[in-house]
Amino acid sequence: MLRVSVVIPVRDDAVHLRRCLDALAVQTVRADEVVVVDNGSSDDSAAVARSAGAVVLSEPVRGIARASARGYDRASGDVIVRLDADSVPPPGWIAEAVRLLDAPEVVAVTGPGRPYDGGRLLRWTWDAVYMGPYFVLMRGALARPPLFGSAMAMRRSTWAAVRRRAHVDDPEVHDDVDLSMQLDPAWRVLAAPSLTVLVSARPFSGLGSAWLRTRRAFHTFHVNGRRANPVRRWARRLRAESRVRRWRRTH
Repeated sequence: MLRVSVVIPVRDDAVHLRRCLDALAVQTVRADEVVVVDNGSSDDSAAVARSAGAVVLSEPVRGIARASARGYDRASGDVIVRLDADSVPPPGWIAEAVRLLDAPEVVAVTGPGRPYDGGRLLRWTWDAVYMGPYFVLMRGALARPPLFGSAMAMRRSTWAAVRRRAHVDDPEVHDDVDLSMQLDPAWRVLAAPSLTVLVSARPFSGLGSAWLRTRRAFHTFHVNGRRANPVRRWARRLRAESRVRRWRRTH
């Protein structure tokens, strides 16, 4: 049986974190450990995590990429699940992530988020303006599905393979986009609606939030240079798929 570690970076988000930890407590397949990385909180986020039995790490250097990497490095499971503090996974989420990761050659799995606050109009706008374009545009740029940091899982061996390439000390990168770029385009990543989690609608909190996310997206592509080049990525993937097809015809 695969051991599962859940990593949750947090900064000043105790209310949402409690809800996330409550959802993890009722999973049909429980995590073997929950690692909460406190990224310099001034509220009681760390206390909330400890009261739920989580391992609490302190990462004083600000940056979600740095905090997430600290958790991945500490995780002892064969599978590393990454959730955000405002993620609310349904009861079968971990079981489904492990099932999908058990497919041949799959190195990581991910799913979308859906806002748990707001009405029907917000949910439609979320899908049309934010979540849908994220998966469509990033898939085109990466030559495979992107990871979504609020709802993703990867093999620990996957993290070990890309750890040195990830820009963990750059607070301006989108950590999930950056991690997605470190995965070889030939590797198999699954994006599945069955891995949907509920999240807060913070990305729609105002123009400042939208500008910050847009700026960081461009910055993440910039710092990855040639690795972020869509033409190179698609060429790499298509060459790999061609080799697989040739192998299957001869075996």
